[in-house]
Amino acid sequence: MKILANRSMHASAIAMTLALLQASPALAQASDTARYAPAEADQRGGKVPGRQPEQQPVDPALLSAAYTGGSSQYIRQIRARLAALVNAGWLLKPDAGAPLRNAEVEADRAFAKAGTDEHAGGTLPGGAKWAGQRPARWNGTLLLWGRGYSPRLGDPETAPKDWQASLLAQGYALAGSDYGAAGWALAEAVPAQGETVVAFTRRLGKPKRVIAWGNSMGGLVSTALAEADRPKIDGAIAMCPSIGGATGMMNLALDGAHAFRTLQAPDAGLDLVNVRDDMANARLAAAAVARARETPQGLARLALAGVLGGVPGWTRRDHPRPAETDFRGQAEEIAATFVMGVFLPRGDQERRAGGAFSWNTGVDYAFQLDRSGRRSLVEALYREAGLDLAADLARLNAAPRISAVPQAAAYMLRHYTPSARPRVPLVSLQAIGDGMTVPALQQGYADAADPAMFSSLWLDAAGHCGMGVHQASAALRHIEARLDRGEWPDLPAGTVLHKAQPMLRPCFRGGRCE
Repeated sequence: MKILANRSMHASAIAMTLALLQASPALAQASDTARYAPAEADQRGGKVPGRQPEQQPVDPALLSAAYTGGSSQYIRQIRARLAALVNAGWLLKPDAGAPLRNAEVEADRAFAKAGTDEHAGGTLPGGAKWAGQRPARWNGTLLLWGRGYSPRLGDPETAPKDWQASLLAQGYALAGSDYGAAGWALAEAVPAQGETVVAFTRRLGKPKRVIAWGNSMGGLVSTALAEADRPKIDGAIAMCPSIGGATGMMNLALDGAHAFRTLQAPDAGLDLVNVRDDMANARLAAAAVARARETPQGLARLALAGVLGGVPGWTRRDHPRPAETDFRGQAEEIAATFVMGVFLPRGDQERRAGGAFSWNTGVDYAFQLDRSGRRSLVEALYREAGLDLAADLARLNAAPRISAVPQAAAYMLRHYTPSARPRVPLVSLQAIGDGMTVPALQQGYADAADPAMFSSLWLDAAGHCGMGVHQASAALRHIEARLDRGEWPDLPAGTVLHKAQPMLRPCFRGGRCE
């Protein structure tokens, strides 16, 4: 015989007890927030307890110990049990609100006492390690962090360390993986990040919204997640990113390195592809750059190589931005970061791909200089140095070219060449003076993408990945507004309108690859 629910305190107490007793096997002898038992003798003045039980609170530590998934697991199970009781006729729907509110109050008390933020982690099915943090007062959004390039495999990061406290205080949950591999681990990183979302949900609760974000290579990883056919995320932020993809980025760098070696340092022993030792090669390049900076001729040729490699005319965060007509100042800024922006690490990528994956066959460098929009800079420096720019461009076009190994190029196209077709809203945030993952990469993506799905944000600053948590939070609010409203809001404070040099070697999946 079914007992029909009513609004009496007795029926509500029965319903609450039934709901809570079944929510956790570890508490099968008591409700989670209260138990029914005789009062202790000392509470009755030392007299023998009466037979009528009284409601007494359960120790919050017992509650937190029973629910290893934390407050979200507890509340989720309470909601499910109350809904089942309403559907079965044990409880009236209006009566379910009070026990739920009581459970939420007790959960705040219990889990705050047990340790404000909840942590979880472990090994993912693919072998990568993951970590997650969920604040006691979670706003429902999970930020999925993608770290930048690293030659060494470290512990999984949930966000930059000096950002974590601020983000948790704002109510965001954090998670990330170690990708399961060091180096240019795009093939491993993308599935590992997807598995991290699944693991977080299982251990710490289902997010209302997942936003992937990361810096440098991690920005490309987040872009790949945004472009997936069935995204596990709702939006993405790519910061100081290699968002143009490995193929386009490294072809652009190859052009700069080819021009520098051909015109300025033919005898420096520089490897352009099939790099035996990235660090040793970079040291040789740095020495050659230092020699080039000693003469007007060397600086002019260095500037030409930098423009062909996409390096901007402001790269040092501790230096003021040179004026548009300060060509020598811009050349010095190019020189300061030339090695980092042009002689990028290739060894790990080539080992993964199975050979040289970059090429410069068929490239017309005179055309590329015109296309850059920066010919006036190079011409002014060449005049000052007494050099013949047309002759140098002809010499550059006549120099032996480099062809890619087909299977190596195919590997890099798969891991990961973007399509510039994000399936969820994507924001890219970059300093206009980034000399490593050059702004031309972001500009190339912006030129190819649907503006309804992509927003390009620029900081009036120089240096690679120098943004702080406040700037990152501004990008976060920008994409949250897009997700809430269905359209992009105005540019956030602290960002500027900017159009960078075009990406001279664009390469997008499903489109052209120059």
